[in-house]
Order: sequence, then structure tokens, then C-alpha cells
Amino acid sequence: MEILLAPPLAFIVYLVLVGVLSLFGKRIAPNIPDSPLKRSTYASGEEAAQNLSAPGYKPFFRVALFFAVLHLGVLVLGSGNLSSIEAVYLAGLGVALLALILG
Repeated sequence: MEILLAPPLAFIVYLVLVGVLSLFGKRIAPNIPDSPLKRSTYASGEEAAQNLSAPGYKPFFRVALFFAVLHLGVLVLGSGNLSSIEAVYLAGLGVALLALILG
């Protein structure tokens, strides 16, 4: 019974299961002819915006760095005991996050 937990065999079993479910899904799906409405972006009944809201990766990196600093700071604070050094660290963490927010 333990052989079923072996990663290669489990992968093959999941592959077969996904294939069967995919074929079953295709079989029960309705056959609708292709149309421009079927391929268009759904935007709750409104026309989809043609311009990008935030081109480039700069906004993403700012948000990613914010969460990285926040999560790593909380991990460091959580792994220690409450002392005055950690209060200084927490204040520095707050300044770093404020600097990231204000940009």
C-alpha cells in the first residue's frame, strides 16, 4: 500500500485522473459555435480598457519589497524574546515600511 505514495507513481495516477476528468468535462460541455463574444474579455457588461493601468514592473517590485520586509521583520520579531533591542528593531522596521509606502 505504501507504493501508492511514491512520487513517480502518484504523478502518473494524478495524470490519468486529470486526463479522465478532462475528457469527461469535454463530453458534457455544450457545443457552442465560436464567436467574437466568446473570446472577448468580460468586464461586467462594459467595454474592456485598452490601456495598461500600471505599465512596467516598478509598482510590483515596490509592493513585493514591502511584503518581504514586513514578513521577514515579523519572523525575526517572532523568533526572539521581547526586549528593548527588539523595540529598536520594530521602530526601524516601521521607518523602512514608511519609506517604502511614501516611495
